[in-house]
Amino acid sequence: MRIRKSTFIHPGSNATYGMVAIALSFFAFAYSSRFGQAAILVYYALWFPLVLMDYRRVLGSYSKQLWIFAFGVFTCLSIFWSVVPPVTARAAIQYMTHIICALIAVRTLDIRTLTRGAIAGTSIVLLYSLLFGYYALDAIDGTYSFVGAFDSKNQLGFYASLGIYFAFAAVFILGERRIWLLGAGVVGLMAAYCLLASQSATSVLVTGLVVMLSIGMRVILFLSPRQRKKLFATAAISGVILVVAGVYLGAVDLVLGAFGKDSTLTGRTYLWQQGIAAATLHPFFGIGYQAYWVQGFSEPERLWEEFYITSRAGFHFHNTFIETTVETGLIGVFLLVSILLTAVIGHLKRFLNDLRNDESYVLFGVATLLLIRAFVEIDILNPYQVGSFLLYFIAGKLTMKAQVLRVAPLVSDDRMELGPPVNWEAQVSR
Repeated sequence: MRIRKSTFIHPGSNATYGMVAIALSFFAFAYSSRFGQAAILVYYALWFPLVLMDYRRVLGSYSKQLWIFAFGVFTCLSIFWSVVPPVTARAAIQYMTHIICALIAVRTLDIRTLTRGAIAGTSIVLLYSLLFGYYALDAIDGTYSFVGAFDSKNQLGFYASLGIYFAFAAVFILGERRIWLLGAGVVGLMAAYCLLASQSATSVLVTGLVVMLSIGMRVILFLSPRQRKKLFATAAISGVILVVAGVYLGAVDLVLGAFGKDSTLTGRTYLWQQGIAAATLHPFFGIGYQAYWVQGFSEPERLWEEFYITSRAGFHFHNTFIETTVETGLIGVFLLVSILLTAVIGHLKRFLNDLRNDESYVLFGVATLLLIRAFVEIDILNPYQVGSFLLYFIAGKLTMKAQVLRVAPLVSDDRMELGPPVNWEAQVSR
């Protein structure tokens, strides 16, 4: 019995395998600390063997993707000045292979398969947490919250946010019906429960903002590309003005108070101060990728003790930009932020310019979620994390031709008239 290659590597034809691969990858990212190397080996086994089937199609040409590897290459170079070279070398290699797996997924999955796989993946991650999770005491604010099978309520909140967004995108953007409509509804409700139980103010606020943004962007689809740009620019400027006014008028404190938080963001502002102080010691190149939070070093030991981190692991500055600057300096943070902003702006441009581009519609929402969370978490900095996998998937899609809905021309005699929109896909080169 022979199985066609398209079952595994052709976007659209490999829907079953793609959904399984994404779902299992999400589970491996979520609980690799629990299942150890076995989870990571499963993750690699899902993507690297696809290269052996058709390496030209799966890998494509990396000439257009060199900018995506920039930060990963810099983490490898940081081995030469790292204060802990073995730790940096191992983490950098893991990060590079992680990027390659994400780019393999870019070449082999379409947006519908990714969305369905994400729904399935978040469902098993959250279900596992509901079955084997627990409540933990936050020693800083003295409250109990549901952390699931994670060590942090913020990680549970992140997966719940992804579950809600992808369930929303499946129905609202991609128009899923029947079994996937029901599945998206069930996963959305389960994710909403986990999000509320985790009491993660960050995840609740970011999820609400991204969903509202996606709903608002639906209105733009009824306008021409030129009108879309004008309306979006007006809305963006108005939004910035409202945010700035809200900050000065004390709206931030009111919002935080509604979630039982204070202006210190549960100690985050103090952590940011400590991170900035550490970054100023090695401002341009940092101390080496993942070379700060190492047991035996005085500063991380002090912070672990102050924040009651008895495991002396799995802690960070709760800010992607500060954490990246400490580890890889201003050069590293510039490279990583460039990838993140390119992902956000690139898919926004596609959405505004194309008549209908569901791929960029969905991916812009995910990129925006990652961008907002970057100010309070480090979802995209480390290997084997769902945030970094999605970042490089989103960025990789910008290097490929977009599938968009076009208007079909109707030719009659010597005149050309535009007929109504027809649902046919054209490969439009970017």
